[in-house]
Amino acid sequence: MFRISRHSPTPARRTPPRTLAAALLALAFTCAALPYSGAAAEPRTADGTRSAAPRTLQVPAGVSAGVAVFDRQSGTFTEQLNASATFRSASVVKLLLALDFLWNRSPGGIPDADRARLDAMLRSSQDSAANHYWSTYGGPAIADRMITRLGLVDTARPPAGYEGYWGYTAISARDTVTIYRHILETAPADVRDFIMQRLRQSTRCASDSFDQHFGIAAAFNRPWAVKQGWSAFSAEGTCGTGSSTSARTQAGSAAPATGSADVDLSRPALHTTGTVGTGDRSIVAVLTLHPDGTSYGKAYTDLGRLTRSLNVPGRTAPTGTWYGTWGSDVAVRNDPALGDNLLTRLPAGVEVLVGCQKKGQAVSVPPYTNDWWAYLPQYGGYVTNIYISHPDDQLPDVPLCTEQH
Repeated sequence: MFRISRHSPTPARRTPPRTLAAALLALAFTCAALPYSGAAAEPRTADGTRSAAPRTLQVPAGVSAGVAVFDRQSGTFTEQLNASATFRSASVVKLLLALDFLWNRSPGGIPDADRARLDAMLRSSQDSAANHYWSTYGGPAIADRMITRLGLVDTARPPAGYEGYWGYTAISARDTVTIYRHILETAPADVRDFIMQRLRQSTRCASDSFDQHFGIAAAFNRPWAVKQGWSAFSAEGTCGTGSSTSARTQAGSAAPATGSADVDLSRPALHTTGTVGTGDRSIVAVLTLHPDGTSYGKAYTDLGRLTRSLNVPGRTAPTGTWYGTWGSDVAVRNDPALGDNLLTRLPAGVEVLVGCQKKGQAVSVPPYTNDWWAYLPQYGGYVTNIYISHPDDQLPDVPLCTEQH
């Protein structure tokens, strides 16, 4: 019997019960910390305009990263950093699960149940779908088959004792590029289109309520296609219009928080992989490990900063200014007002892109009161400026919103 791997092998930690007052306040937002000062803004020139994106690859302190960016137009790598280093794959291995199932099958002829599983696995990173393919088609043998078929040089089956954990399959940034090149350049056209269409339709909220539009999806404008991965975060998933949902834990016997001689199985992992630009010009693979105890929002932010620093041909950067946030369960709303207009909630302490700001309903979170709201173009909604990490009520370098917002 296979033990089944999930995004995070570490059981979720529940927050302590809140007081009645705090619970009432949480209907709008849940305050978890004091704001930190200063904005994480885009670089600007002396005349105040935004400068070009930084050209030096920026790996945040404490982060271990494997990076590869391949320009399909020139046939060359534009970035390589520890490109052969192996990381546990987390949900990036779902690309191999899909390819293995479709190896001798046409997507047009597969049963409806498999179409639905593959759709959820590739778009929303559904773990139960991955569990099905891993346990039904041989578990580690899937990794073995795909290593041979694609000529992968760093990928390896999960280590001994962890055969049931598909997320412990080892992978490298350069092998990830090879996987995407196979999908785009070698796989049958119907398989290519089936997989890439679903990666282009990646949902912001994954099936476990984690916000998965980090890295590539946040750093660059569409067109892009992504398959993300995350593991060992003990926080709750807050994405969506419902209340916070606990991160799903490992099914069967929980994996111990110990490492392996070849692949670190314990530190929080966050990976962004996919393509960027018209015609899938660039393939981007950024695999990262973060210090023990790193929050999802902090890892999300650090991975975003690293991804924005990459030389990615064909990319365009979204317009706006990056700011830190504070608090947890911070609501993104359809309008700059409280009420029945919740779009989603931010990962705690995550950095966000602010496009513009406007006055709306005054919000009080003692000792703060503010009637300015920030518009987040990547979410299509507003957060109160109270939760933007800047001391002023009105952000000094953010324009006013026009009528269309």
